[in-house]
Amino acid sequence: MSLEALKKALPEYAKDLKRNLGTLASEQALTHQQRAGAFPASAVSARHPCVTDAIFSVFAPFMTAEAVQAAKAAAAIMAMNNVYCRFTHLASDPTYRSMPAGFCKSVSGKLGVEKGDFELWWQAVSAINGCGTCVNAQERQMRAAGFSTEAIQAAVRIAWVIHAIAATFDGEAALGARHEEAA
Repeated sequence: MSLEALKKALPEYAKDLKRNLGTLASEQALTHQQRAGAFPASAVSARHPCVTDAIFSVFAPFMTAEAVQAAKAAAAIMAMNNVYCRFTHLASDPTYRSMPAGFCKSVSGKLGVEKGDFELWWQAVSAINGCGTCVNAQERQMRAAGFSTEAIQAAVRIAWVIHAIAATFDGEAALGARHEEAA
């Protein structure tokens, strides 16, 4: 599925999503690889099969095999980390924040992409997963590594739109199922 087909599949009320998807596909605040990886990492995190399929079919051909795997790994790792970090942030007992998490993160040593690109994808995924602790920690690290606020925001804007598209399709599917049950 192409981006045009994905946009056409969206309902008319989601015209802002259509426009923003087109704009973000050529976002200039990111390098080609950063932009290309932010889309698949966000799509995996948004968890909608059609959106994921469309995004991978558009962006994966312009990425190395290692970069595709790194984008998927960013989504997988942060799916784990975001839950734990949200827990330590939300738990009333501060002891959890000082306890070792026991995470195994062997993939971060074998990225096949620039570490900064991988971290940018982590940021996009953390925004989708709603982990303020991870968003803040990543943002500080990325700014210290020289990333501009525009680049960080661009990755999160990609995540924002991909997540909204997935949510729209999920909502439409739920409405369709509801109408079928009523019939």
